This record gives sequence, structure tokens and C-alpha cells, in this order.
Amino acid sequence: MRKSMKDLVAEARSRVAVVSPADARSGMKQGDVILDVREPVELDSDGTVDGAVHVPRGLVEAQADADTGKANEALAAKRGGDGRVHVLCASGARAALAADSLRQMGYDTTIIEGGVAGWKEANLPLRV
Repeated sequence: MRKSMKDLVAEARSRVAVVSPADARSGMKQGDVILDVREPVELDSDGTVDGAVHVPRGLVEAQADADTGKANEALAAKRGGDGRVHVLCASGARAALAADSLRQMGYDTTIIEGGVAGWKEANLPLRV
């Protein structure tokens, strides 16, 4: 059966919990990681969450796996249950796919509801 991106995102969302932007921010204050999977140009145009780890979607699996030699230390440190990784993108689709991949790799993940748009709607700070 052929699947569309919409199908893949829906399946990923069925396997990963969704968290509000405010709850993700609170979790970050408790030691969780916010992982922003947007492209660098998006960070420049829309702003960033202070303290978030940035890894573009296409590099997530490589930077989440310590065995690649290319791991992002802040992200890889959360593998195996040492806190959650709350995944953020522009609207939620890439975050869902990345969070599901990370879940399969042994991470405790959530999707930040609404992405950066939801973050802005919640009046949470972004660094521009």
C-alpha cells in the first residue's frame, strides 16, 4: 500500500504523545530537551526557542545515535529514559516523524502541539 506524507505523519502521531508548548517549556526547565528540527533558514526567519537543541530533520537519526561519531551530546544524553525530548518544527509534521524515529531508537519523545506557530500562539518567547 502506498502512503502519503499525511499518512506517515498520522501514523507517527498515533505512536507519540503530544504536549502543549507551555508543558514542553516547563519540562525544559526540569531538564528535558526541546529539539528543533527546522532548517537553519527557518530559525533565522521565525526565531528560536532559547536553550533548544537544533538538528535539522534530515540529520536527526545520525545525531541521536552515539555510534555514528556525529552525535549531538545534548540529544544523545537523553537516550534510554534520562528525560524527555520534546520535538518542534514549524507546524508539527516533521516533528511527528522525528519524534517517532527517536522513539524507535529508545528515546522518550513528545511532539510540541502546533509547532512554532503554537509556541507563538501561547505567547512563549522566541529569540529572533
